[in-house]
Parts: sequence; structure tokens; C-alpha cells
Amino acid sequence: MFSTCPGLGGSHLPCCRRASPCTGHGVGMAWLAQGGKLQLPHHPQGRPGPCRPHLCPELPCRAPGPPRGESVLVLGRTERKRDHFRAKISEDSILETTEGRFWRCRIQNFFAKPRRSTQFKNPGAFHVGGGDLARRLGNAGPRGSHHPPAPGCAAGHSPQALSSVRRDTHRGPQAHERLLPEPPLRHPHVRMRAPVGGLLAALAMLFGMAVAFAPKPRITWEHREVHLEKFHEPGIFNYSVLLLSEDKTTLYVGAREAVFALSAHNISVKQHEAYWRVSEDKKAKCAEKGKSRQTECLNYIRVLQPLSAHALYVCGTNAFQPSCDHLNLTSFKFLGRSEDGKGRCPFDPAQSYTSVMVDGELYSGTSYNFLGSEPIISRNSSHSPLRTEYAIPWLNEPSFVFADVMRERPDGVDSGDDRVYFFFTEVSVEYEFVFKLMVPRVARVCKGDQGGLRTLQKKWTSFLKARLICSRPDSNLVFNVLQDVFVLRAQGLKEPVIYGVFTPQLNNVGLSAVCAYNLSTAEAVFSQGKYMQSTTVEQSHTKWVRYNGAVPTPRPGACITREARAANFSSSLSLPDKTLQFVKDHPLMDSSVTPIDNRPRLIRSDVNYTQIVVDRTQALDGTAYDVMFVGTDRGTLHKAVSLENEAHIIEETQLFQDPEPVQTLLLNSEQGGRFVYAGSSSGVVQAPVAFCEKHATCKDCVLARDPYCAWNRASEACVALQPAAGPSRDLVQQMSGDTSACPASSVPFPPPGSSSLSCRGPGSASSPRSPWPASASGSDSSLPIALLPPLLSDQAQQVHALGTFHLFCQATGPADVHFVWEKNGRELQTCVPTQTHVLLDGRTHVLSWLQDATRESAEYRCSVLSSAGNKTSRARVTVRRQEATHEEQWTRELAAWRAVAGEHDRMMRSWRKAWESCDKDRL
Repeated sequence: MFSTCPGLGGSHLPCCRRASPCTGHGVGMAWLAQGGKLQLPHHPQGRPGPCRPHLCPELPCRAPGPPRGESVLVLGRTERKRDHFRAKISEDSILETTEGRFWRCRIQNFFAKPRRSTQFKNPGAFHVGGGDLARRLGNAGPRGSHHPPAPGCAAGHSPQALSSVRRDTHRGPQAHERLLPEPPLRHPHVRMRAPVGGLLAALAMLFGMAVAFAPKPRITWEHREVHLEKFHEPGIFNYSVLLLSEDKTTLYVGAREAVFALSAHNISVKQHEAYWRVSEDKKAKCAEKGKSRQTECLNYIRVLQPLSAHALYVCGTNAFQPSCDHLNLTSFKFLGRSEDGKGRCPFDPAQSYTSVMVDGELYSGTSYNFLGSEPIISRNSSHSPLRTEYAIPWLNEPSFVFADVMRERPDGVDSGDDRVYFFFTEVSVEYEFVFKLMVPRVARVCKGDQGGLRTLQKKWTSFLKARLICSRPDSNLVFNVLQDVFVLRAQGLKEPVIYGVFTPQLNNVGLSAVCAYNLSTAEAVFSQGKYMQSTTVEQSHTKWVRYNGAVPTPRPGACITREARAANFSSSLSLPDKTLQFVKDHPLMDSSVTPIDNRPRLIRSDVNYTQIVVDRTQALDGTAYDVMFVGTDRGTLHKAVSLENEAHIIEETQLFQDPEPVQTLLLNSEQGGRFVYAGSSSGVVQAPVAFCEKHATCKDCVLARDPYCAWNRASEACVALQPAAGPSRDLVQQMSGDTSACPASSVPFPPPGSSSLSCRGPGSASSPRSPWPASASGSDSSLPIALLPPLLSDQAQQVHALGTFHLFCQATGPADVHFVWEKNGRELQTCVPTQTHVLLDGRTHVLSWLQDATRESAEYRCSVLSSAGNKTSRARVTVRRQEATHEEQWTRELAAWRAVAGEHDRMMRSWRKAWESCDKDRL
């Protein structure tokens, strides 16, 4: 099965392939599980030898990491010396067995062309550190970098040379997919060959960026620490569509088989409800098509748009038979029109979708057939319905994210030139690899489009699309999967600002970014940018290049403006066929839409952002700040603001009692009460835009750097700023974090000796005995409780196993205030020292410190409890591990070898018995 190849000095060394022109003994060192059969060759002397694939240059190189369905084990050589075996790892076996060799080989050969009928003579390379594809995705780097195959790897394209890489596309649609059984994932094989330098630098930068450019929330509010309004109807799930009434007093919620009307000021108050359930007959037909009767064959509300002042337009999946209806807001009942929802609503609740109602006409992006293989951007209109061309250059497996109308005039008056923007992620058509490269897009159609007269009949004549760039130019860290979009419109803004949440396609480190774009930047790309055209170069990975030829007049894809009407082009029906054919063949723009300042507003590690809303508010000094509210896949809400050249995450709030993804976010910026609504699988949560009252001291209030909050000297409390509030002597707010303006405390810290020291354990009393006067004793629940910095979250650290470390907490509150320490969710049974002081204003200051040692990484919590309330701070203590020595690695590999060999021996015995039984039956 395995053969040997001539090595140095005429010796014979084994090769790692079963098909080879080399001949020799049946000497082998590696076993492969191929085609479900275990192949275990044996060394004549009973020991395995090193794998040297470079000795068979005609064979492709195998990365040591096994693809799915294939296992590889490589062992070092053993030598008998002085009557005992000593493990010896050769240089080659170290390279083949260590994790570094595994990743080096994968990085060296990451991006490459798919196999063709002939080998590539001029293979292109994707160079993250610079190159054509990096330039297009990250807007940096030179063009046209070409490199030979990675050293040590042949250029063959046998199936054995391919490695399996999981496709990690973006998570849109967001969390509603998690309610359904996950579809089987495809694992496309990738032929790896590209230069190592740029990719190594890029991956090193990736992990470095995760630490260097990842601001952490200053404070984290647990679910129980803050007051949140909640809504959940028993038996109803997937609250994924939110809509605010025009007067901002009612919140409409679209869920699975139900629509609710809630009070916008308190969503726990339900005003109306309407149910739209699937009949048993439709469920049965849906189940016959192979869908789940319990999850998929239901009616998921996906479209909830205002139709008029008295009606909503509602569409649902309806057991894979999408249907639409009108909901009367007076009676809050469906009118039973049962319009065909094909092209307006997805068939599958797990498919992506987006929609927007513009002047009574529904613009939607979704799939047009049962299988979801025909994506479509359409306009549902009684007089002029339009849709996209069914062609890969127009839409290539898109995942729709968001849609909105951009009015030409700020007052919203229809001028005929309004544009509708669609945001989505799709598979790149510019570049072709074996794996699918995702690209974020923005597409634009014109509201006044009526289709073509002969060419593009009932199709968009104004459809153009361009790339969205979200990257760091200094690191080539590219975020190429779009998760959500929010369009910010506010007083003082000259034009709308588009905010987008992005993640990398291969997001194994949990990176997320927020980028902001001016609308004029996108408009300039569509109105002035170059087009792209398909290329016929067969051997190149680049499939679309810039078009430098003549452009027809009028400009292809342009809206019918006043200038076009003046040139006798009154509508798209009067456009010449040459212009229409050009836009049909060239829907893709060469220029990219770049973010403001050419960098992300926010980059965060160890979290996956899913949704975003942005509010523009004015600080005390008159400066306007864009406050970003970003939902995560763990059910938390990050509130962040851009301060000069840095991003500051003001706070993190745990919205749901149990971690679950945020499916949708909606902002209510009404002056009477500003709220953020979050929808998930289990329900809807309403949170205020700020928890100013939670900051107990002036320094805490100022250091929060929250533009919504200011310290009031008169009331000695952190208060919420009114939208029209101006400078005041009684208010203190410094977005720089300067606390010098805070009033000096009139309460001196108690001198030494006026304190008590106790040892707190699980059986301790609620408060220690203290020597203070009776006037200061007792529990006064009116006294506020506050955790004082530095918080436990600021003390996160890395320690060696069983290394001693210290953590401490301090707080103020009523006399019964005390601490409870927890480790990994369990209360510590050891005695923790606690020191208390009584302040002159009746508050008690408590200080507690913990000394511990741990073998494994652990989470520590310090909870301060009292009659006035509870607060919790937490920190993660990570145990650093020393790298295993070669002897330890060899020991583990030897144990694995013995286990595999034993399993192989047992299998051979079972096969022998089966063969003998077959012989007996034959006789």
C-alpha cells in the first residue's frame, strides 16, 4: 500500500502517498483513513519513521492537519539505547506533528485556484499583506502580485492534496436561524498555495489587533442589576420584527404566528394582539416536502410595514407558502386578503430577507423560489412591478441585511429621483476560488424606474452595486461579512450617515467592527465611478476587471433626473437599448464605498456583533456625539461612543436573563423618553438609553463619559441630561474624563482605628460588629449602594498554575452592607478578610480582599449585598500554560499511537473471524 523512495546515501525512506512511481519495501510510517478503510503499514523493525513528502516531488504535499473524514498520525523515530527506549523526535517529524507546522502549511497554501483540466502556468496569489484582492477588499496594497507555489509543496491537484476548510459565512439572517434545525454544512475543498509572508503577517496582526484595538466596557450591568421592561407571550417565540408607530407611542412586534401592539413607553403593557396560524392541511403539505412540522412548517412574520395610518402590511412564511395580508389597526384584525407573498417574503424562515415600504409600494430583497436558489430584489407595485435579472453578476447567493429609501430632498417631498438602497453580503464574482469569498455590497435602484421598453422589460434599469470597505489600512484586517445596517438621520447632519456592523469571514477569534459611511460617498461611486466587466482570462483567479472603454449616454444605471428629462429622456422606457444593454452586462462598480476616516469606528474582540442602532445626542458643551447601541450574539448591549481618535464602550448591559442572540434592535428617540428595544427568540426587552442614576459619585458619573449623563451638584446625583439642556453651574460633565470639576468631598475618611476587621465566610453574620456610635448603626435602606473603583473587572489577570494572586472589592452603602465572594458560580467556603468604616453621613464603607491560587482559569465574582440593593463585579483569572516539552509531546503521541494500533488490531481480528465464517458458509 505504501512505497519507499530513495533518500540520501541510498537509504530508503517512506513516502506519504499510496500511489507513487517509487518502489521498494513495504516500509511505512503513517496510516490514513481513506474511503473509510484504515491502512496501518508497519516498519520492519517495529517503529515508525518520519514522513518526507519532499522526497516524492511528483506528488502533492499534504498539510499535517487532517481534513474531515481523514485522520493522519505521524510519529517520531525511536531508538534502543542502553537496554531501554528513548523517544527521539527528528526535525522532520517535529515539523509534521507540531501545531506550528500544521498552521504554517495551511497559511502557506490558503488561497488558490480550483483544479482545471490543465495545471496553472501563471497562478495568481491572494496576498493579505498586499495584492490585488487585498487592495479590493481592504483598499490597500499593490496590484497584481503573483507568486510561485509554497516551498516544499508540489503543484499537483489530486483530491488527496485538498484540505477541508469549513465555510464560516456571515450570520444573516441573525438569530432566527437558531430556532430551526441547522442545514447540513458544505465543506468545500481548498487547494492551498500562496506566499506565506503576507498571510503570516496578517494573521499575526489579526491576533494583535484583537488585543490592541479592543476596548472593553467600563462597566457591566447584570440583568438583575438594572430595571428593564420585558414582554413575552407564553407559547410564542421568535420576536424578530419590530416597528414603531408614526407617533412613537405604539410598538408593533412581529413574532411566530402573531402580531402584538405594545405601549412604547412600557412594553410590558399589551394593547392588542392578532394571530395568524397555519392550517393543519398546510402543515401536512409542508411536512411532505421534508420540512419540520414543529419548527419550519409554521408562519414566521417577516414583513411588518406601515401601509397607511390605519393599516399594516404583514407577510409571513406560512409553511413555505409565503402570504401577505392587511392588518386593520382599528379592530386589530387581519382582513383575510391572502395575497401571494412570493418575492416579498422568504419561503424558508431561515433565509435572509429585507423590505421597506416607500410611498405605498413594497421594496424587498429575498428568495423567489422554494429552494432559495433564486435571489431577487423587487418592487411590488400594481402599475410597475420590477425585479432584478436572474443572473450571477447581478446577485450571487446574497444574504440580505437591510433596505431603506434615500430622499433627494431633506423634506421628503417626492421629486422622482429618490433612491432605494439595499445592503447585503454575497459571494464574490470578481474572484473565483474553490471556497466562496464573501463580499459586502450596497446596491441602489431608482424609485422612478419603470423598466426598459425592449431590453430589461419589467427589470431594473437602474440597478448598480458596489463593495463596502471596512478594514484597517495599517494592518489589512478585513471585515467582509455585513451583519446589520442603520441609517442615522438627525438635526445638524448635512446628509445621512450609514452605520454597518461587520465580521471577518473566517472569524475564529470573535472579531467585530463598526464602520460609518457618508451617503455622498456611495452616491459618488454610482454616479461617477468606473464600471467593471467580465474577463475571459481562464488561468487567472480574477474574473472581473475595470472597464476602460466608452460609456454610453445617458449614463447607464443613472436615475431619471431633471437633466435627463431636459434631454428628452422622460422615463426609463425611453432609454436607448445601448444604455440598457450596458447596465445589464455591467451592474458592478469598480470603485468601493470607503468609510469615514478610512477606518472603523469600533473594533471589538471576543464578541460577535449582530445588530446596531445609533442615536445622536448633544453633550453639555454643545458637542454632538453619535452613540452606538450594538447587540451581540450573547444577548448583551454595548453602548459606545467615538471620542477623538478612540472608541469608548460606556457600558455593557445583559438584556436577557439567559444568554441568547439579539435578533433585532429598534431605537425610540422621542424626547419624552429614549429607549432601545431588543427582540430575541424568547421575547422583547426595553432598556433606557442610559442608567445615569447608577453612578453614585461625581467621579463615577464623569468617568463614565456618557453624553446622556451629568453630575448635579445641587441634588448630588448623576442625572439624565435633557435634550435641550445647556451649560449650567450645577451640572458637571467632561467627555474627556477630567474629574477636576467634581466638588471635593466634605466627608473625611475615618482615621486609623475607627474601623472593624472581620473574617467573612459562608456562615458569617450579615454584618460585623463595629465600634461606631448608635446614631450611625442600623440599616438605612434609603442610603444608596455603590461599588467603588477599581472594579473587579479591572483586575483581570493571568497567573501561573497554583500561583498566588489577590483580588479586592470596596463599596459604600447602609450599615448591613457585606460581600459575598464566588468562584465559578459557587460561594467560596474560605474566610475572606473584610474591613469596614462608618462615614459621617451614615454610610458604611466596606473593603474586602481575597488571596487565592487556582489550577484552572476561573471567574471570580464579588457581590455586595444590603437592604438597599445588590451589585456585582466580576473578573476572569486566566492560568498561563507552559508549552509542553518534546518528551511530553512524544508521550501523548505514543499513547495515541497505541490506542490506534489497538483499535486496528481488534478490527483485524473481527475481520478475520468474519472471513473465516464466510469460508465456513461457502463450504
